[in-house]
Amino acid sequence: YIVVTGGVVSGLGKGVTISSMGRMLQGCGLRVTSIKIDPYLNVDAGTMSPFEHGETYVLNDGGETDLDLGNYERFLSISLTSDHNITTGKVYRKVIGKERRGDYLGKTVQVVPHITNEIQEWIEGVAHVPVDDHGNRHWEAEAVDGETATVAEKNENVKVADICLIEVGGTVGDIESSVFLEALRQFQFRVGPTNFCLTFVSLVPIMGEEQKTKPTQHGVKDLRSVGLSPTVIFCRCREVLGESAKNKIASFCHVDGNAVLSVHDVSNVYHVPLLLVEQNLHRILAEKLQLGSIEGMEGRLDLTMNGLEEKATMWNLCGGSGANEKIMDALAGGKEDLCGVSGMGRSMIDWARMAFKLDRFEESVKIVIVGKYTGLQDSYLSVIKSLKHASMAVDRKLDLIWLEAGHLENDFTNEEMGGEKEYNEAWAKMKSADGVVVPGGFGTRGFLGKVMAAKYCRENSVPYLGICLGFQAMVVEYSRNILKWEDANSTEFDEQTKNPVVIFMPEIDKENMGGTMRLGSRNTAFTHPKHEDGSASIAQIMYKNATVVSERHRHRYEVNPDRVDAIHDAGLKFVGRDETGTRMEVAELPRSEHPYYVGCQYHPEFKSRPLKPSPPFHGLLLAACGMLDEYISGEK
Repeated sequence: YIVVTGGVVSGLGKGVTISSMGRMLQGCGLRVTSIKIDPYLNVDAGTMSPFEHGETYVLNDGGETDLDLGNYERFLSISLTSDHNITTGKVYRKVIGKERRGDYLGKTVQVVPHITNEIQEWIEGVAHVPVDDHGNRHWEAEAVDGETATVAEKNENVKVADICLIEVGGTVGDIESSVFLEALRQFQFRVGPTNFCLTFVSLVPIMGEEQKTKPTQHGVKDLRSVGLSPTVIFCRCREVLGESAKNKIASFCHVDGNAVLSVHDVSNVYHVPLLLVEQNLHRILAEKLQLGSIEGMEGRLDLTMNGLEEKATMWNLCGGSGANEKIMDALAGGKEDLCGVSGMGRSMIDWARMAFKLDRFEESVKIVIVGKYTGLQDSYLSVIKSLKHASMAVDRKLDLIWLEAGHLENDFTNEEMGGEKEYNEAWAKMKSADGVVVPGGFGTRGFLGKVMAAKYCRENSVPYLGICLGFQAMVVEYSRNILKWEDANSTEFDEQTKNPVVIFMPEIDKENMGGTMRLGSRNTAFTHPKHEDGSASIAQIMYKNATVVSERHRHRYEVNPDRVDAIHDAGLKFVGRDETGTRMEVAELPRSEHPYYVGCQYHPEFKSRPLKPSPPFHGLLLAACGMLDEYISGEK
């Protein structure tokens, strides 16, 4: 068990640090899982405002969780469950439930030992749940020689993780996280010193030209006051941590000097695992946890990572040296010698290649995100990451333009919608776009702007991807302007409309908000692979011509089944539907009418990975760069 805590301030990047550590350990041949502890009283993140907490990340089993679980899944290529996100609300709900049933046999239920024991048992139980991408509890559809894989085929090689990474949210010293720190203090004795390693992420600010270590010293002091002492300290700083600061932190925080690591700003986050390898974190952890002595590790543990360790030292990321331009150019160009490199070592070389390649893109592609939570970009974190993954696949630098949906509307009487200046600026951004994404959201504000964005992209052949509410905006726009149903709308915004093209799903609870939507992985079948003009469905092509795919959902409203045939026959083709054929999942215009006009009810951004971009996003970027025809020819 490797625990990551943080001090001084929140938002230091504990999620990226723990994900990078996990990626490094995978490169050594280890299987990794991850847990996020959130000290808030909410049961989950599902009812939180995006402005309050960033995006709500949805898991395969329908769990609505903290966005850090998205970082874990993307970096580590694993699929977590809702139990991998522990909150104070979940723990207390479980303990109170036991008390009501009489499980404690009349004892006085207290924070210690009952809450702390529950936390420890939860951690141990979840750590043994297989999480690799083929070890999901829910069946995941994939094409296997033209057939779908069975559960048995998926689970045949599923293994329990060797290492469990645990991130404690917030900062050390917060009242709400104290019970979790106490549980972890007890946990270190429960599992033994060779099964427990505590790390600490801290800020090293620069004042004048000096790196200040006092905040880190006080953070570690607070941590040690609750009975926890870190083995490794990650120092977040703008520049490389100097030797003087490193030695001072080591001396005053009671850690080995080699275990004070510089996690300074780098050109992109994909360099961070390489940064940790260069500073020998994998060897520090291997020694502390005695990884070489674990049963069943023979022949699997490789601390050299098939030579990557030596290469990382040559790349000298900590020194920031420009002397390695030839090596970096070779990596970026795919010329690195890979002879004899296989398995996870090869995977880490591919990762390194991706990190360096990203730094060397010269041409850019301009993508506009039309949203309603643009004041906090974390509200669309998975969408941003998916666009970056797709831009890497097309060798382009991503130029992301934020556009407040309400500013596209000419309602100058409403302050929330902006004035004439904001209106003109918004449309100037829209007209400069190579491609447009309209992501999900809730509530009426800005919906008309999303509809107008869909209309502009349809009429001007601008590549468009609508997700969830963006998909529904496509349907509303097409109904109003092509079918001439002028009052067509979603009943979410107008319950009295005579043309309800989007309606509330009948099985959804209207009274309770938390966990009551259509959530988690659901199957989508491509029921209309060919259009009338003979062209193939572009969405299905991007999914490698799979007949059934599994994607994650989070919605309460759906396209009205009674209006589907009319809209489909008018030209907006519902090519993907659920297994019953009654729920619309994917809509598109044939490529004879538009280069790329695709919408999906599900959220494809939740399954995008750095080396495996989400197909709808990949298609959007290909179309935005004018590469889609060439890609389709290659697929054929």
